[in-house]
Amino acid sequence: MTKVALLVTDGCEECEALIQADLLRRAGIAVDLVSITGQKEIKSARQIRFLADQLIEDVDREEYDGVILPGGMPGTNHLREDERVLDWVRAFAGEKKLVAAICAAPTVLGTAGVLEGRKATCYPGMEEGLTGADFVEDEVVRDDAVITSRGLGTAIPFGLAMIAFFLGEEKATEIGSSVVYSKN
Repeated sequence: MTKVALLVTDGCEECEALIQADLLRRAGIAVDLVSITGQKEIKSARQIRFLADQLIEDVDREEYDGVILPGGMPGTNHLREDERVLDWVRAFAGEKKLVAAICAAPTVLGTAGVLEGRKATCYPGMEEGLTGADFVEDEVVRDDAVITSRGLGTAIPFGLAMIAFFLGEEKATEIGSSVVYSKN
């Protein structure tokens, strides 16, 4: 079974995290919300509390087929400043495993040095952080195993792009239909 780690921290955008977990689980992809804070309780950017499944220090990244980074502030800064997160991103990119980030979080990929020569997108105004990338102003941008997206408003197509990456377009369309998502 495909399994991904969704790295969460205080100050993350809760919807960008939880919508991804929801959509991928609906598709049959195992998702662990993995806290980088040393605690399972996360307080989001809007002060909503939720629980992670695991702590980063307690998991083996080799168990995962991909890593997802939600945006939000100051959560993105916490992700960018954590060497473990940067190591995960570099390792997954090097192994051509899924590396996905939404909103401000694609700047973490820029900091990790994995966007060189790739197409990527991010939240408006954060483009400078996409070090080495060819910025594209699309809702979701996939370049090989790297998927980036613009923000909360693009969270559903972002999740569906990851489903398509692992399970194909037909499954992504099925899940999109099941949540009454329409591109129109």
